[in-house]
This record gives sequence, C-alpha cells and structure tokens, in this order.
Amino acid sequence: MTPEIRAYLGGGIGSGKSTAAAVFASWGAEVFSADRAGHAVLAPGGPAAEAVARCWPGVMVAGRVDRDALARIVFSDAAARRRLEEITHPAIREALAAQVAGAGSEVILVEMPLPVDLLGPGWRWVVVDAPDEVRLTRLVARGLTAPEASARMAAQPSRADWLARADLVVDNGAGPEHLEAECRRAWQVMASWRSPAAGGSP
Repeated sequence: MTPEIRAYLGGGIGSGKSTAAAVFASWGAEVFSADRAGHAVLAPGGPAAEAVARCWPGVMVAGRVDRDALARIVFSDAAARRRLEEITHPAIREALAAQVAGAGSEVILVEMPLPVDLLGPGWRWVVVDAPDEVRLTRLVARGLTAPEASARMAAQPSRADWLARADLVVDNGAGPEHLEAECRRAWQVMASWRSPAAGGSP
C-alpha cells in the first residue's frame, strides 16, 4: 500500500511528541521511530557501531556502544555531534525507508528527534510544541536535574528551529485533554492532505 499521508512527527525534548504519536497510532496511523532506528544501527553488529567505535573507542563497553557515554561527548561538542550524524544518518535513513516500504497504513508518521529530512521529497512536518519552561518541568519530572535538563535542551535544536519546519503545529503546552483535542484537529488537517485541492498527497 502506498501511504496517502506521510509526515515527520517532531519536536524538542520534553515537547511530548511520543505521547502525540501514541494518540495518532490509536487512530490508525503507523508510527516509526528514528530514535529506535538509531538504537538499532548502534547495536552490536549494527551498520554504524564499528565506525563509532573507531571514532570514540572509549564509548565501547563490553563490545557495546555505551549510549550514555556517547551522549555526554556529543552533547558538549558540536563537531562530534555532526560527525556522529554523518555516521548514523545514512544507516537510519536506510532502516526507516525499509520500514515505510513495508507499511500497511494510509497514514505514516516517522517520529524524529531532530529537524532533518531523512527520507527525501514528499514528507511534511507535524511539530509538537510546548514552551521551554513546560518542557523543562517535564524533564525534571522524568528524573533529570534542572541543570541537566537545561543542558540537553541547549544542545538540541531550539523551539524556533522546530517551528520553522512545521507544516502543522500541535500545541502541547497544557494537559492531556488539550493535547488530545490538538491531535484531533491535526488529524483532520492531515486528512485534508489527501485532496489535490489541499495541496495533494504528501
């Protein structure tokens, strides 16, 4: 089946994109995760594991990439982060393309941790948005300290970066009922993308 609606589902850390993804999945969307694909390509034997080990030997522990150790390096070093993306993005792209090719739904969403076009033309952006102070509060509630949460947010694309990508914004600055209403509105907008009069299928 060729999906009629294809979109990246993105947003900064703490924005709630995974929660929104679960809502959309409950309505029939097939959701794939670039982050999960990233875990797979760094697993032992994965297509990016060996190159990462060559670049940063210290992150290998018992034959596995220690993702926490790798994150500490790339969060504080923009050049290292770009190098990691150069290594991992082609493998993630290949994995996601294979998943999308085998999808059985008319609505395909790929959850993205970065505002990067991985899959070529024809993909729109649905961005889950929340104010920075709300995101910070959520991250602290997950167990990070406020300085740790702030550092992670600072190391990632800004809220403005995400909004600049958006074809459609889902506001998640309030509670669960508000998010569900916003997802319902977004679902209706995405349905209109099927129509050539509304811009054609993504």
